Amino acid sequence: MSETTTTSPIGCHGLVFSGNVDEQGIAEAVARTEKAGFDLLEIPLLDPFGFDVAAAKRALAAHDVQVTASLGLPEGADISTGDPEQVQRGEKVLQRVLEVMSDLESRHVCGVLYGMLKKYPAPATDAGRAASQEVLARIGRRATELGITVSLEIVNRYESNMFNTATGALAFLDEIGEDALKAHLDTYHMNIEESDMFLPVLAAAQAGRLGYVHIGESHRGYLGTGTVDFDSFFRALHHVGYDGPITFESFSTAVVDDVLSTSLAIWRNLWKDGDDLAAHANAYIRGALRSNETLEMH
Repeated sequence: MSETTTTSPIGCHGLVFSGNVDEQGIAEAVARTEKAGFDLLEIPLLDPFGFDVAAAKRALAAHDVQVTASLGLPEGADISTGDPEQVQRGEKVLQRVLEVMSDLESRHVCGVLYGMLKKYPAPATDAGRAASQEVLARIGRRATELGITVSLEIVNRYESNMFNTATGALAFLDEIGEDALKAHLDTYHMNIEESDMFLPVLAAAQAGRLGYVHIGESHRGYLGTGTVDFDSFFRALHHVGYDGPITFESFSTAVVDDVLSTSLAIWRNLWKDGDDLAAHANAYIRGALRSNETLEMH
């Protein structure tokens, strides 16, 4: 899938769609997700108010594919600013996301939900941190009512100033205290910020907070061609018995939306054939999971 990244809960593998979110675009993404061997489509729900829920339902109806959503808060709706107007707008965005995904019978929302995905010029303020946590506490309570898990993605220092490691995210979540709020690990970001790929998984799982996983290579390209220690990461997932979503993410300027490419600093083509990319990722992820399952026979 050339407009997607992949998401794969153990037993549920899928793609993160980043193409046109009209009915035709979603229908094509769902079909190609299934063709590549995945059964979960993660939609970047960047405009939850303009998203056509009915069209998405029609697109999903003909396929055995589940759906999740990811996003970062938009400009002017940053709940970590401490600005009351921005905080209010951001909360409305997050509430709408929950309603949309509930309508689609989804059980997962993830991403940088505690602020914007950008390079901040200074550390987070105490007021901004508190405002973000207050909003997320209400979001967590609503998510519990809807049966949705909300996972906060841990990203690198160039994309957030709130926290950049599992330890930081777990402290942030503990201060909120809502059970529906979890940690979202991403191997691309972990490869930049964490000391290794095993202990963060262990820490999040032991805290009961491991809710979502993104699989991404160090250069955002084909899995196994960069520097990420996937052996340790998948071994850790097996060790803790993780059974939630796992998402493969890869981006290339050849196909991904210009705005998204710019925001993620994707300046070069890493691949051109999305179907081949998706099939390779599916085989890589399932192979890693199966390899660790065989450890029980050792």
